[in-house]
Amino acid sequence: MSERAIPNWRLGFWSLIVTQFQGAFNDNALKFLVIYIIVQQNLSVDRRDWLVLLIGALFALPYIFFSMAGGFLADRYSKRSVTIGTKVFEVGVMLFALASLTVGNFPMEALSVFLISTQGALFAPSKYGLLPELLPDRELSWGNGVIELGTFLAAITATMAAGFLADAFRGRQFWSGAILLGFTAFGLATSLGISRVGAADPSRAPRFNPFADLGGQLRIIARDRLLQWSVVGNTYLWFLAALLQFVIVFYGHDALHVDETQISYLQAAVGIGIGTGSLAAGYLSRGKIECRLVPIGALGMTIFGFLVSRSGLGIWPVRIDLCLLGIFGGFYAVPLNALIQHRPDPEHKGGVIAAANLLSFVGVFLAAGVYFALSTAAHLRPGQIFLAGGFMTLVATAHAFLLPPESRDQSPASTQIKT
Repeated sequence: MSERAIPNWRLGFWSLIVTQFQGAFNDNALKFLVIYIIVQQNLSVDRRDWLVLLIGALFALPYIFFSMAGGFLADRYSKRSVTIGTKVFEVGVMLFALASLTVGNFPMEALSVFLISTQGALFAPSKYGLLPELLPDRELSWGNGVIELGTFLAAITATMAAGFLADAFRGRQFWSGAILLGFTAFGLATSLGISRVGAADPSRAPRFNPFADLGGQLRIIARDRLLQWSVVGNTYLWFLAALLQFVIVFYGHDALHVDETQISYLQAAVGIGIGTGSLAAGYLSRGKIECRLVPIGALGMTIFGFLVSRSGLGIWPVRIDLCLLGIFGGFYAVPLNALIQHRPDPEHKGGVIAAANLLSFVGVFLAAGVYFALSTAAHLRPGQIFLAGGFMTLVATAHAFLLPPESRDQSPASTQIKT
């Protein structure tokens, strides 16, 4: 058992998983609902693409601006209290989203996406920081597999639900907002079941500059080669996932000529794959952090990134290739997340997780810019952007094979190995 693990941890752990599932569902459902509302309108291709990418950027920016604030809250206060507080904030956000969807005001809808993402940014360091405090050390990789599976199952169901809501309540999106508000109230209730934990650093003084601690956290990451390797790999994974989301929306609409519901199924194929791969990676790790799964995952993502870029594919081959790409993405993600949670000292854990979270959403933000550059400046079609993503992942595969020597035996129950 770790020093901070809760003896009867199961109720608190599963309450966290359900709370996280609901939060990830609402985040993705609101974002994709607004995207599908944009796609439904008779806009020029350039304006449509610009507005969709704007929503993607607004979803990423709060994680860049507020992740360090979330890290401060996770270290300064009980992570359970932070979780409950952010769920109360989410209730207010969803009331605003309900109003914006009711009147059909795009600037308000866009602001709703920004605000729901702000809630997620403040919550994320506490969410991941709770795992090593709630779980026995031997269960950490398994817990990461479960939370990644839950996150991507939430993303799957959210993208599918957003497609359904966009079609079913076209012109009367009040009902979509009401449903999402109801889910938020449920998430607030489940957050109360998370086990009580103490604050990691209750004497920590607040800083009003959101980036004040970033330099210090980056120096902590840079001093640990394995942690640095993990953060770089995690950032690329989030970049690739965001790029795929944009490509799939436009590929489904422009190349496959399918509706929003079918596009949501393509997004779901990736999510199903990542969730399945994450759970499998958690079990394959067998009580330790299995770093060797990372290069295997990167190689698989590269292969299926190339395969999905082939021209003339029907919708089912595209779904299968995306699902298999996602499975290897799960192999890639789980060890990296476990390392980011395990390697820092307890007093730095919240800040390091926040910094890693910030960098991952720098990747998400850059994905919007890269898609815009490839589609507008380079004039690449969505299928060609799949191919470009395959070449970028090939570079990430080379990085994944550069495992630091101390990665060979990473048991969470053992003493941390510092370089």
